[in-house]
Amino acid sequence: MSARNVRLGLGYVGLLDGNSEPPAVPFSRRDGSPGRILHRADLVQLGPAVPPDAPLVLQASRWDSMKDMAGVMEGFADYVDLSLGAHLILAGPAVKGVTDDPEAAEILDDCVARWRALPHAVRSRVHLACVPMHDPDEAAAIVNALQRHASVVVQKSLAEGFGLTVAEAMWKSRPVVGSAVGGITDQIVDGEHGLLIEDPRDLAGFGAAVERLLRDPNEAKRLGHSARERALSEFLGNRHLARHARVLGAIP
Repeated sequence: MSARNVRLGLGYVGLLDGNSEPPAVPFSRRDGSPGRILHRADLVQLGPAVPPDAPLVLQASRWDSMKDMAGVMEGFADYVDLSLGAHLILAGPAVKGVTDDPEAAEILDDCVARWRALPHAVRSRVHLACVPMHDPDEAAAIVNALQRHASVVVQKSLAEGFGLTVAEAMWKSRPVVGSAVGGITDQIVDGEHGLLIEDPRDLAGFGAAVERLLRDPNEAKRLGHSARERALSEFLGNRHLARHARVLGAIP
């Protein structure tokens, strides 16, 4: 997705401040057919959306207690310097669109309550977004646009298998701040492909890692470039298929 279409699409769905008229923002569906972004996100925010030129910190996850969306919000609010001008988006699926996750509405309600308790100056920098789920391919395109626009992608999970959103961010050359739990530790080598937080409940450590990347764009760019190289060599489906083929071919 081009930078132009990223901005047009996020502006239309309401996640970036700007044009809200329907743009011709195309995307390719999984079957190869063309699609367009047509639905808007449900947003909880104070005032306008994220300015297009503001640094953006993103966590895109299900509304699930193990993803610790509330902890991300509190770590950002309490430990990232407001003078950096950064905004945080917590993006998850529209809760009515995920019928197999009865916990989602409760987690989202808790995040909204915590958001309302934030000081006004901080609350204006934090945005909760429910991505429309009418069309799964459209939802994926919106998350793709968010990841491509983000300055820092975070995954502060309390527990995690293979972090798909981590791999997606790595493929897009985004620097990642993640918890040192589960499969994330197999995806990221700390200081080489991103930054790992040893204790996922360490909000101060999480905020310091995010702030470090916001203050040092060159370091963020280096980590993002290295992350893409790792994703290219380790996490693409065709690489895994080739490895399986070599293993099967070696069986007498």
